[in-house]
Amino acid sequence: MSTPAPKAVLELLKPVTWFPPMWAFACGAVASGLPAAGQWPMVLAGILLAGPLVCATSQAVNDWYDRHVDAINEPQRPIPSGRIPGRWGLYIALAWTGLSIALAAALGPVVLAAAAIGLVLAWLYSAPPVRLKQNGWWGNSAVAVSYEGLPWVTGAAVMLGGAVPDLRTFAIAGLYSLGAHGIMTLNDFKSVEGDRQTGVGSLPVRLGPERAARVACWAMALPQVAVVGLLALWGHPGHATVVAALLAAQLALMARLLADPRARAPWYNATGVSLYVLGMLVSAFALGQSSIG
Repeated sequence: MSTPAPKAVLELLKPVTWFPPMWAFACGAVASGLPAAGQWPMVLAGILLAGPLVCATSQAVNDWYDRHVDAINEPQRPIPSGRIPGRWGLYIALAWTGLSIALAAALGPVVLAAAAIGLVLAWLYSAPPVRLKQNGWWGNSAVAVSYEGLPWVTGAAVMLGGAVPDLRTFAIAGLYSLGAHGIMTLNDFKSVEGDRQTGVGSLPVRLGPERAARVACWAMALPQVAVVGLLALWGHPGHATVVAALLAAQLALMARLLADPRARAPWYNATGVSLYVLGMLVSAFALGQSSIG
């Protein structure tokens, strides 16, 4: 059996998808309130874990178990196109799982626990018999936690020398994970036809594009309202105002999204989601100030 070219392996691991967990990890590091000076090796190792390892593992697992769906939706992908031949997609997923566990273990027990949860969710999301992605409610929740909440907590834990972050960090990370459920729903619009044909119950398939888009907008907006309230309650009115302004801009963009969700979901992912992740960083700075105080 031939071996895959490095370029095909890199495409399988999808570097473009690494940004969300790496950004969330950075937010967690900022939220710790501790300077990165002197901790760069740990920070870089954590970023490597969040994106090129754990997230990349989830992409390899998903593409292996979705190879029949991708043959319909995106036949040019590495596995259905044959550029990742035989069972190499599975072997790469297993190897990246092992590498992720090894690095996480070196970063401390809290980081190891977070990485282990993320990896378990990655396999449960795609692999039978559980295959969480068959249900858009459960599947999107698993991805949202893996891409936002767990990397955020991991970033804070790495900066704290492996200690458990405080409850405020868990609260804000959890809220942004809830909001990411909506982002995942919008991402599902690109594969509606293949999902429908292969029985994948994404929310656009289950609810129809219009209702799914409305659910996504509520899922993104309401957690941010809670973030604004918590930041104000914790004595950060300036940060709360900035997050509220970013949310107001998102609401304006959502109105345009809802007018034609199937056509405009990619556009919203490039505009409204950018404002969402900026709000994450603003919230992280607020938590960092609290930690310093």
